[in-house]
Amino acid sequence: MNSSFPPRPITLGLFERRVAGDDSLMELARRRFHQADLGAEMHAETPGELDRLMKFRPSPKAPVVVHLPRNFNLMEEDARTRILDFASSFAGRVYGLVVHDRAEMVTRRESFLRVARELDSRLTQIDRCPILFLEYAVGLEPETFARLFESIAELARFSACVDIGHVGIWQARSAYSQMHPGEDICLLKLQNVKLPQVIADVEKAAASALPAVLNLVEALGRLGKPVHFHLHDCHPLSTLSSFGVSDHLSFLQEIPLGFEYRGKRSVPSMFGCAGLSQVVVSAIETAGPERVSFTLEIHPTADRLPLGDAAPLFGHWRDKTNAEQMNHWLSVLEQNHNLLLTLWAQYFTRSC
Repeated sequence: MNSSFPPRPITLGLFERRVAGDDSLMELARRRFHQADLGAEMHAETPGELDRLMKFRPSPKAPVVVHLPRNFNLMEEDARTRILDFASSFAGRVYGLVVHDRAEMVTRRESFLRVARELDSRLTQIDRCPILFLEYAVGLEPETFARLFESIAELARFSACVDIGHVGIWQARSAYSQMHPGEDICLLKLQNVKLPQVIADVEKAAASALPAVLNLVEALGRLGKPVHFHLHDCHPLSTLSSFGVSDHLSFLQEIPLGFEYRGKRSVPSMFGCAGLSQVVVSAIETAGPERVSFTLEIHPTADRLPLGDAAPLFGHWRDKTNAEQMNHWLSVLEQNHNLLLTLWAQYFTRSC
């Protein structure tokens, strides 16, 4: 094997309490992440909340990325002050901070460039400052999102977070609306009568998502900066999420249908293992293996898994339902993490 085989990428999982319960759930997450050698992407409203969460860090060396509140608007001074507070408080302890993009970053381009340069200047003064990743979230046209980062390519502490599910759903919606003007592909799951008539167009629109994601990955990778990825599968017909969204799915499942289509009562998810493999390869070949990081941003389902070795953590619980749901979710994250690492290793094995 080639001695230049790179180290493992920075890989993380969504690390939070998504079911009701006490801190035993977070201790379960800490244990499972540690067993899987998985870093953590944490959501926190304040530095104090993050400090409490960091007590459950899977291990002292486990990488951490912090997803800041969705209402943080980089265009507002208060949000920038709070970002600087997080950055200075956790410098050297977290790898990156994630904030959502905003449409006004494009519509008020000159104002955005000014505040981005000012914020970058202040971030660079912080020793071991985390990277500030702007996530594709608001639904910009992907090429517009790429041009946004081309305009700030020289800023040392700014880079992009590509949520492949968000990009994929945007593209599927766009493609379907061209075939059926004025219609939203994601609302078809509520229209059982019409769906069998348009399922072929749905699949055609869904198939357009992966090329759109790869184009964005390549455009951002060419800038020579770190790129963070939120990895999860999706499909406009999915009803699997308890939050009502069409994404944040495992890469290891199909989407059930209420009727038979091409001999099956399900359709493949938008990316699947093969699509994830292409995303990983594109990230490696454009950004470089040392500049990419991945968070498996998969949501839990109502499925349950016995607690096994973690049962003593919940000895004080009478009803173990939520604990077993949490355990199942953590097992899904681990399965997808194993898939991601396998794809990473296969790429470099073939390259040796």
